[in-house]
Amino acid sequence: MNEAKLYADNFGAAFSEETGFLHFLRERTDSGWWRREESRDLHFLALDDESEESGDYINECMDNGTEDIMKDTMENTRLLLQAQDQCYPVRTCAIKSILERAKISGTALNKVEKPVLARILNYCMGVATGSALLRYSEGKISAVHGGDSSEYAILEMSELFEAMADYLNATYPGCQFAGASYDHSIATAVWEICQDSLIETYKEALEAHGIPYDTLKPALRLTSSDVGISGANIYPMLLSGKDEKIITLGSPLKLEHKTGANLEKFKSQLPMIYAQYTLAIGNLMNLLKIEINNPVNCFLGVCKKIGVTKKLAYDAATLFEGQNGNTPCTAHEIYYGISEVIFMMQCAGESGSRIAQMEENIARAFTVRWHDYDIPGEAKW
Repeated sequence: MNEAKLYADNFGAAFSEETGFLHFLRERTDSGWWRREESRDLHFLALDDESEESGDYINECMDNGTEDIMKDTMENTRLLLQAQDQCYPVRTCAIKSILERAKISGTALNKVEKPVLARILNYCMGVATGSALLRYSEGKISAVHGGDSSEYAILEMSELFEAMADYLNATYPGCQFAGASYDHSIATAVWEICQDSLIETYKEALEAHGIPYDTLKPALRLTSSDVGISGANIYPMLLSGKDEKIITLGSPLKLEHKTGANLEKFKSQLPMIYAQYTLAIGNLMNLLKIEINNPVNCFLGVCKKIGVTKKLAYDAATLFEGQNGNTPCTAHEIYYGISEVIFMMQCAGESGSRIAQMEENIARAFTVRWHDYDIPGEAKW
C-alpha cells in the first residue's frame, strides 16, 4: 500500500491483518469529515474551463503542495465543487451521488464536455430543495448525499468493522481474519468462523448425494460504503478447497443508510448471524434437489440472467464443461461452477467493489427458475 497515493481515485489496498485494517479505517475516519450544506449553495466548476475560480484553485495547489491531487483530478473527473467559497476536487466515486442529488440521469451525461456538465449540475442544484451531506476524504469530495433528516444516515466504517470484529472474536472462539480490501468506493472484510455446526448438515447432504467435497469453512463478509453503493451488509459464505475459493450464499443481513440507521442498530443485528447463516446454507442445499439435463446451456442462461458478463460466463462455462462434461447434474454443481467467476476476477486484480457486486449478482441465482434455462441445443447468449 502506497500511503502517498491515498488521494488517487484508483487507490486500493489489501490487508492480511485485522489490526492493520482497523487502524487504517480509523485513520480514514479521523482525517475525513461530513458537512451539511444547502443544495442550492453548491456550485460546480470544470477544472479545465479557464475560469477565475478554477485558475485560483490550480494556483493554490501549486503553492500548498497538493498539485498531485489536482493532477489526479485532471486525469479523472476534472470537476471541482465550490462550497462556502472553498473549492474541493471531486472524486470519481462521488459522481453517482451527485447525479442522484441533482435528480438527473442518462448515459449522455458521460459524453458531454466537463464545462457543459458543470453547467447542467449547477442549474439542477440551483432549483433543488433541502440540504446536501458532503463526504470529504483524502483531499477530495467522495460523495454528495441527501442531507435532510429523512435521507442519508452516516454509519462510520471504522466503527462498523470494529464492532463486527469484537462480536465475532467474543462469540466464535478461534475466529480468524481472512483478509480485507479498501478503495474509495467500498470496504470489505472476511472472517472464517471456526464452528463446524454451521455446515455439518450441509456436509451430510453432500455425502447423501454422493458429491465429493474438499475442505469447507464457514465465513462471513462485512461490506460497507460511504458513497452510497452499499449499506452495512453481512454476507454468509463458504471458503472452499485449498485456494479458499468464495462460495457466496446470499441471504445477507442488510442495514441501509436510511433514517434511524446507527451503530447500535447494526450491533443489534449481530446476534442474528447464526440463524441467518443456517438459512443461507439451506438455500445452497436446496439446489441439490434441482436436476438439470443441459448443464452448459443452463449455466450460460443463468449467468446472463443474474448479470455475469459474457466473457466471464463463457470462460467459467468452458472450465465447468472441462471438469464436469455436459452430462446431467444438479443446480448445486452449476452454482459452484458459476462461483468460479469470483476467483477469476480476483486473479485478474479486479477492485473490491467490483468483486463485491459480482458476489451479489451470483447470489441472485438462488431465486431464479433454473428449469427455464435447462434448454437443449446449441448454447446461445
